[in-house]
Amino acid sequence: MTEQTNYTQEYPNLFAELGYAPEEITNRTKTIFDAIFCGGDEQRLYRPVEPDMACFEDTGNHDVRTEGMSYAMMMCVQMDQKAKFDRLWKWAKRYMYLSEGPNAGYFAWSCGLDGRKNAWGAAPDGEEYFAMALFFAAHRWGNGEGLLNYEAQARELLHTCLHKGEDGSGGRPMWDPSNHLIRFITEEDFSDPSYHLPHFYELFALWANEEDRPFWKRAAQASREYWVKCCHPETGLCAEYADMEGRPQKTDPARFGGRHDWYYSDAYRTIFNIALDAVWFGRTPWAEEEARRLQKFFCGTVRDHDRAVYEVDGTVLPLPALHPVAITAVNAAASLVTDGLWAEACVRRFWETPLRTGPRRYYDNCLYFFAFLALSGNYRIY
Repeated sequence: MTEQTNYTQEYPNLFAELGYAPEEITNRTKTIFDAIFCGGDEQRLYRPVEPDMACFEDTGNHDVRTEGMSYAMMMCVQMDQKAKFDRLWKWAKRYMYLSEGPNAGYFAWSCGLDGRKNAWGAAPDGEEYFAMALFFAAHRWGNGEGLLNYEAQARELLHTCLHKGEDGSGGRPMWDPSNHLIRFITEEDFSDPSYHLPHFYELFALWANEEDRPFWKRAAQASREYWVKCCHPETGLCAEYADMEGRPQKTDPARFGGRHDWYYSDAYRTIFNIALDAVWFGRTPWAEEEARRLQKFFCGTVRDHDRAVYEVDGTVLPLPALHPVAITAVNAAASLVTDGLWAEACVRRFWETPLRTGPRRYYDNCLYFFAFLALSGNYRIY
């Protein structure tokens, strides 16, 4: 990479700092990856499809999502698994890519295991992860031809994300051009705090089409400011969906499958993203305080009710968390930003927590592996 960069290029290994043996950390990283990609029926999410493709199953919903496919590609590039990366990308382009209609150029957010589309709309968190994984692949392995020209594929996708509809063909961009904030879906004008990845946008500002680089730089700043609005000043919690001012978004349960104005599944990713942004581009005082607030809430405030569903003000709702292992993982990742009272306890609790098994393991184990990579110093910029 020849461009001038401003990222830290420092990747702390919190496990090693707490005394875990380097060899044990390395072996555990490989064991987790192998379980997710090559394990038995109670572990594996990766599904090879002959002759040269593979999908990544959401075992809780029995489908394949752009979220999971792009996550799996990121896992593969971080672990230097090019063959698996290419199989996933080929499946995504073959079955998920939308070549016609108002969302042409995006990817269908859900498909069946047989590749049939369950939806004709896109979820922007998939597109941004696809693009970042492709850039990393280009830098780690070099570009091939056509579909495997990773850099060209990433740039084309990001161009569509910003300029969709400008040619009069219909559809809308995934980022609101007026405020530089990512939309939950292109058809709606609200957001999802966990979709905001300023640490990706900083890199898009280096590697996307030159005319779009200023937008990505502004988007990084806008997303960091948006997090401040979304995260509660006492609990550190944020809602799954929020309006463009950061207030919890109340949605029609019949349309969006229930409430999303509380701290629930999607929302767990927000603190992880804040932590990874801090690792890649440096801590900020607000991020440190946010991590302390969230760890204090779980470890000091709710304690025996620390794996439930919550209003953003901390009110405990009489519902169990659907993804309790994911909460453990992201609470540990918050320790990358803070050395507060609960930081060590959260990391040690995570180390002692195994991968989840059973039907609901998909989301938990994705966040589990990302957190493990980050805490071991192995979630890196390439």
